[in-house]
Amino acid sequence: MSTATKDFTLQVDGVKGVCPAGEAWAEDKILRKKIPVLSCEGPCIRGEIARLAANRVAKEEPFARACYAETFLVPYSSMTRWVKEADTVVMIDGCFLNCLGRVLNNFVDEKKIIHIDALQLYKKYTDLFDMDDVPEAERIATAEQVAGKIIPNLRDIVASEKNDDYG
Repeated sequence: MSTATKDFTLQVDGVKGVCPAGEAWAEDKILRKKIPVLSCEGPCIRGEIARLAANRVAKEEPFARACYAETFLVPYSSMTRWVKEADTVVMIDGCFLNCLGRVLNNFVDEKKIIHIDALQLYKKYTDLFDMDDVPEAERIATAEQVAGKIIPNLRDIVASEKNDDYG
C-alpha cells in the first residue's frame, strides 16, 4: 500500500441555497475585517484538540471562526468570500497530514495562510485516535495550552502585517 498520493480532485454534488446563519455570520466578519480561523475536525483526538484550540484563538481580536465545510463546499456563500478575500487566514491542522490545510492551499494564495500543526505544540496522544480515549477536561486543558502558544505568535504576525501596511 502506498503512503503517498499525487494531487487529486474530488467531485462534490451541487447544493441549492446557503446557510442563513452562516451568511449573517460571515457578512459580519467581513465588515469587521476579522481574520478567519479554520481547523481540523472529527473524531480523532488530534483534530479535536485543533478544533478546541481554534475556538479559543477565535475569541481573540481580530480573529473569528470560519466554517470549513461551507467555505469549501458552498462556493457562492459569504463564508467562501470571506476566506478567499481575507488578507490572512489561520489554519490549525491536527497533525502532519494537514488535511484541510492542503485543501486551503489550493483555495487561497498560500502566502496568505498561517499554517499551524497543533500536534507539534503538545506532542501527546500520538498512539490514540478516538477523542473519547482522552478525558474531556484533559482535551480542553491541552487545547488551552496549544492556544496559549499560538495566540502570542499570531498577535506578533498581525502587528507585523499592520506595520508593513503603514510603514
